[in-house]
Amino acid sequence: MTPAARVQSAIELLDSIIEAARAKGAPADRILAEWFRGNRFAGSKDRRAIRELVYGAIRACGPVPASGRAAMLRLAEGDPALEALFDGSPYGPAALRAGEPAAEAGIAPEWLESALAASGIAGPEAAALLDRAPLDLRVNTLKASRETIELPAEAQPIEARGGLRLAQATAVEQWDAYRDGVIEVQDGGSQLACEAVAARAGETVIDLCAGAGGKTLALAAAMNNAGTLVAADTDRGRLSRLAPRTARAGALVAETVLLNPGRELEALARWRGQADAVLVDAPCSGSGTWRRNPEARWRLTSPDLDKLVNIQARLLEIAADLVRPGGRLIYVVCSLLDAEGPAQVTAFLASHPGWRSDPPRLPVGIPRGTGLRLTPFHDGTDGFFIARLEKA
Repeated sequence: MTPAARVQSAIELLDSIIEAARAKGAPADRILAEWFRGNRFAGSKDRRAIRELVYGAIRACGPVPASGRAAMLRLAEGDPALEALFDGSPYGPAALRAGEPAAEAGIAPEWLESALAASGIAGPEAAALLDRAPLDLRVNTLKASRETIELPAEAQPIEARGGLRLAQATAVEQWDAYRDGVIEVQDGGSQLACEAVAARAGETVIDLCAGAGGKTLALAAAMNNAGTLVAADTDRGRLSRLAPRTARAGALVAETVLLNPGRELEALARWRGQADAVLVDAPCSGSGTWRRNPEARWRLTSPDLDKLVNIQARLLEIAADLVRPGGRLIYVVCSLLDAEGPAQVTAFLASHPGWRSDPPRLPVGIPRGTGLRLTPFHDGTDGFFIARLEKA
């Protein structure tokens, strides 16, 4: 493919991504994967270049662009070589028109950028949300240790106890260590959120929003496969992916529980008041993960955020019912919006006098309300809010 043809392909992909963002359709990575499968003429260098153009344009725009072309023109501003490819050549983009507008720059749609600023995320802190994320691994201590593991590429230790950082785009899925469950791909901040649970051998621990089980596997390793670990979620598809992952990692999960939305406590009745620890990795806006999913900020609306806040509050109520006296509840969101973090915990404590805050003791992070905040700019991790609550 010529450079201009790559640009035109990226523009067409951006049109699909913008349409999907407005309609809450497929995410960008899936749209790209399907396009690559259907266009075999694009070689590996073409695919790499197109991917870079697409994600570069997404990061360059704040509000949802009017079109893929407008988004690409935003990326081309300040890049004369890219702008020169808008020349009307065969298979390339049409020539630039006089005064043709580019998409608007920024961090996010205006309402969301304002909400972040009100939550203390502005300037360099906000800009870092659109950087490219590193590749972090967690060494599975059921099978190895960070100190002795040997990997095909150089890796640097990070603050998480079993964490390692590799160069971006390292193909770890091809390594024996990955296929054998010796390592798992997991952001350093996510690993630290699991450390905040302080799960121990012999305890009863419930991962209330387990999803596909990334944090569940980390909890099993922390418990050394001794105790009762329960993984629960309302998403059957995601939960079904846990079994092969636990088998590969050699992790023991006592029970996997599919929850019926609105009737969660019926399925969890036997653990009411019995859990030493409950992890609530709640559904959220994902504003702390924009480095990996930058188009996600185009999908979120203010009503969406209100619904998420209500879901989070309900999950805290469910978790509180499961914790035994003297037990703990760890609340985590990969969001940097105060409405989903400090405000949630403040409201919970105000309505539950039998609970107190016990902020997590982690090697990184900045106190925010009654919890701890991790950010890409300050800590080099995805953005997280982590709170630890104890029941009298």
